[in-house]
Amino acid sequence: MMRILWLFPVLMALVSCQEGKKENPEKSLEARAMALHEKVMTVDTHVDINVKNFTDSSNYTQRLNTQVNLPKMEEGGLDVAWFIVYTGQDSLTPAGYEKASANAMAKFEAIHRLCEEIAPDRIGLARTAAEAREIYNSGRKVAMIGVENAYPMGKDLYNFEKYHALGARYVSLAHNGHSQFSDSNTGEADSVWLYNGLS
Repeated sequence: MMRILWLFPVLMALVSCQEGKKENPEKSLEARAMALHEKVMTVDTHVDINVKNFTDSSNYTQRLNTQVNLPKMEEGGLDVAWFIVYTGQDSLTPAGYEKASANAMAKFEAIHRLCEEIAPDRIGLARTAAEAREIYNSGRKVAMIGVENAYPMGKDLYNFEKYHALGARYVSLAHNGHSQFSDSNTGEADSVWLYNGLS
């Protein structure tokens, strides 16, 4: 019994010395987070774009003053960016739809240009989860397309198929203003509704 009592303080001293040698818990947590980050496909589901940044002289292969571009994706470990075809709400008229459609088409074209002409060796457009994994496994970044506000579609429902063929994989029916498809959240502030929901 005396031998056990004598060993106990020695063991406690050894354990406390080992405790002092452990890594800083903050660093350990950061290291574990980085290890997890490197194992998974990281996704940003909303990246606003400006078509001026998809030209030969100014594009996402450069470190632009944008939140997302290829150098920043590579440095930050972002694997998938959902580039957004966004059009602000305007009048529900043929002229309004025509102008909005031109804006949306310019954004679709810009995203395709990046993936097919400007940097196909660094980023590819995915239309399915399987395509996203295939592009990711090839070592490239992944682009996907979302549409914020269905207003540019006008009143031709065929445009849902057209947008899908262009790579869009989600569409919000409205944004900050009532569209031809649905009311928006703005009705909550001013109590003005067109449809009390969907058109």
